[in-house]
Amino acid sequence: MSAPTKTLLQGLDRLLPTYARADLTIVRGEGAQVCDSEGHEYLDFGGGIAVMSLGHCHPAPLKAAQEQLERLWHASNLYRTEPAEELALRLSERFGGAQAFLCNSGAESIEAAIKYARKATGKTGVVALDGSFHGRTLGALSVTGQPAKREAFAPLVPGVSFVPPNDIEALEAAVDHEVGLIVLEPILGEGGVIPLTPEFVAAAAALEPLLCCDEIQTGVGRTGSFFAFEQLGVRPDLVTLAKGLANGLPIGALLVADDVAGSFAPGDHGSTFGGNPVSCAAACAVVDAIDDELLQGVRTRGDRLADGVAALPGVRQIRGRGLLLGAVVDAVASEIVAACRERGLLVLTAGDDVVRLAPPLTIDDADIAMALAILEAVFGEGHGRVK
Repeated sequence: MSAPTKTLLQGLDRLLPTYARADLTIVRGEGAQVCDSEGHEYLDFGGGIAVMSLGHCHPAPLKAAQEQLERLWHASNLYRTEPAEELALRLSERFGGAQAFLCNSGAESIEAAIKYARKATGKTGVVALDGSFHGRTLGALSVTGQPAKREAFAPLVPGVSFVPPNDIEALEAAVDHEVGLIVLEPILGEGGVIPLTPEFVAAAAALEPLLCCDEIQTGVGRTGSFFAFEQLGVRPDLVTLAKGLANGLPIGALLVADDVAGSFAPGDHGSTFGGNPVSCAAACAVVDAIDDELLQGVRTRGDRLADGVAALPGVRQIRGRGLLLGAVVDAVASEIVAACRERGLLVLTAGDDVVRLAPPLTIDDADIAMALAILEAVFGEGHGRVK
């Protein structure tokens, strides 16, 4: 065993086992390609779990982060910084008028949304969706509709009820006088890549509680519009962002629409590293890059990828929008993922029988063709096929 390999194995033992990590150490990335410690290359159609919006080491956020590193790494939120205010302005313009709380992750942005709704409405109840995923911190886990993730940590934050996605009658029945917040993903990501219907989201928006769209996975161009809610004909009160916002640097954001702003006061919430200048500088470059041309490419290439995957043997259904797609397969999804990895393609699961695809928004036709060829070979060999 080589010395570097031995050191890596020792380092793995020193990490808490909170992830079922594959035996793959990624050391370098460029565009849609990553390379492991053994020199093998992979086509990354997981995108770091929908994080690498512009691809690995994209020159725009790279340049912005490098330049900011040479000026200022950190300043207390007791003071102003230019990158944080510039990012808040850009996000407000994209939303159509909002204030931002900047943090470090999607779970943090959900925690902020829960607290904001309590302060704004004086109500503690929350309605969320079966199968949803909003994070693993205590509040975010409390509104995550996956019992297997919740049970070991009960009791959680009380007052949360869950309804099936796209069931308007169940949603309306769940909203009583104690509910101050409805939180939903426009497309349930971890829960199977299940899109919500415009009718369901409109019904949620028409109810009295504040509506929070969790766009941690769907936002920043992933579905072919900057926010996924733009395709649903609604304008939510709250929006949470993270993942692709800074192209891999840690960041999260809660956006509060102008017409419901004003409930947080100094001391109500905070984050020592929230609004980090380096992450915010990179995020500004990402937001600037998500222009009409790129969004059109997301829609066009998303359709091409969806059509190609839908035609593969063993694929029963293709779900999603843009470059967030889920293939419902007649197989064990995790075995498909492992077989793809052996052939040089990184993909994700979204449940036992759903293979999730979330490549960079900058993916080109050649890489789509290569991914489809690998998927076709894997399905053709019958990996994970349910008997």
